[in-house]
Amino acid sequence: MKESKGRAVVVGGSIAGVCSAHALLSAGWEVMVLEKTTAPPTGSPTGAGLGLDPLARRIINSWLPQQQSDNLLNNHTLPLTIDQNQATDVEKKISRVLTRDESFNFRAAYWSDLHGLLYKALPRDIFLWGHLFLSFHVSDDKKSVKVQCKHLQTGKMIEIVGDLLVAADGCMSSIRQTFLPDLKLRYSGYCAWRGVLDLSDDEKSEILVDLKKVYPDLGKCLYFDLGNGTHSVFYELLNKRINWIWYVNQPEPQLKGNSVTMKVSNNMIKKMQDEAQKVWVPELTRIIKETKQPFLNVIYDCNPLKQIVWGPVVLIGDAAHPTTPHGLRSTNMSILDASVLGQCLMKSGVENLVAGLREYQSIRVPVTSKQVLHSRRLGRIKQGLVLDNGKAFDPKNATLEELGVLQQKNMPGFDDVPLGLSTTIDASKYSSKL
Repeated sequence: MKESKGRAVVVGGSIAGVCSAHALLSAGWEVMVLEKTTAPPTGSPTGAGLGLDPLARRIINSWLPQQQSDNLLNNHTLPLTIDQNQATDVEKKISRVLTRDESFNFRAAYWSDLHGLLYKALPRDIFLWGHLFLSFHVSDDKKSVKVQCKHLQTGKMIEIVGDLLVAADGCMSSIRQTFLPDLKLRYSGYCAWRGVLDLSDDEKSEILVDLKKVYPDLGKCLYFDLGNGTHSVFYELLNKRINWIWYVNQPEPQLKGNSVTMKVSNNMIKKMQDEAQKVWVPELTRIIKETKQPFLNVIYDCNPLKQIVWGPVVLIGDAAHPTTPHGLRSTNMSILDASVLGQCLMKSGVENLVAGLREYQSIRVPVTSKQVLHSRRLGRIKQGLVLDNGKAFDPKNATLEELGVLQQKNMPGFDDVPLGLSTTIDASKYSSKL
């Protein structure tokens, strides 16, 4: 007899959602993706830049058209071969290097470029754009799940029945809240101003020239700049775009709606730009001031979850492990989650779905839990916040061991291939030390 095909309903059409679709289709499942936005995103008002590690890139390439997969991803990204942490003297406006890792092997991508690449490699008919997820109901025997959504344009209510519900609905996940109603996200103590400055226009080329005088490895370096109780991150994206992030300690803002991105006024932007002049070197300050429509993210995480599977419902990506961005893990964890889930379900089949989901949980929870906590500590170190030892990190007097923590390669599981992938993937190909 031919094995029956499982049917999965994925809630969320962001990167975690499209990765889940790829992985499940590869595992032989039918997939339907629900997304409330009315059409595939063409810009990135809340995403901006991200870094892809070697393992995530190999997984992505396995999902793209095989004859051109390497070229497709490389053509949409820039190399990040250096991870550098430096400290800026506020008074003198000069920087000194704290750590420098020249064996870093990430690539920089623009959020919408990566999303578009993944989306275009999927069948169009598996997406229901403009459909708002409302609720779900698991059958008494836990063998199926009924999902209810609303078509926003017509108001029509739609029910979809599947064997599996994949919650790829982000760090504010409403599906997670169903199982963990008392779970609260933890405010980090700071927010992040973000933006991307497009310097592809010849009229702005001198800005890039001046910037590279101060940051000569721009185009291949991930720069972390530590100030007094603050830090910034910046690197170059494809087509002469500069991605920057500036973390600012402040009381927790009041958010409206289900997004961690705040609406900002012109007055807030002007105040931020004025403050930047007091903290950063003039060349970086100019990048911040020239950027159109910078936005503000409120930075949250939560204590690691011990459970991310309930019957035929599974959490993936930020829904499973909300994290601060300091370890460049959010997107990479989502890609690995999806791939491991697909491998586990390919092995178990729909007939043994419970066993497959339990294996996924047992593989992913231990490593993502360590990464969330490491990223939390890294953020507190770089923001000059008090650590568990009752002291704040001081780059001027830090030991070599303390400085070493700043490097990305010290993230737990940095070079590891998840067990669920080890039987089908040559682990040696993924080492970030290559």
